Amino acid sequence: MASHGSSGSSSHDFEVHERTYENFIKGSVALALVCGFILVALVSFAFVASFNLLLGFAGLILGLLAVLIDVRAGNSWLLSGGLLVIFGLVTAVAIG
Repeated sequence: MASHGSSGSSSHDFEVHERTYENFIKGSVALALVCGFILVALVSFAFVASFNLLLGFAGLILGLLAVLIDVRAGNSWLLSGGLLVIFGLVTAVAIG
């Protein structure tokens, strides 16, 4: 007869699973922030009357650097999130 005991999973398997989940969440947040920077840069390219290329590329490059810094720093997304808000506000003011 087959034994119906525990599956034999150890705490090591759970630690690997937890680390994979945390990395997945970190990657998802970073990807969402990068998409936000790209979206605001595209709006800047299309609708800002003067210095649109400078504003769009500067915000995009600074945003990507901020996301990379936040990914390396840990789970604090204050730098890249704050920069995305500032970039969006500057773009909105430049449009109006």
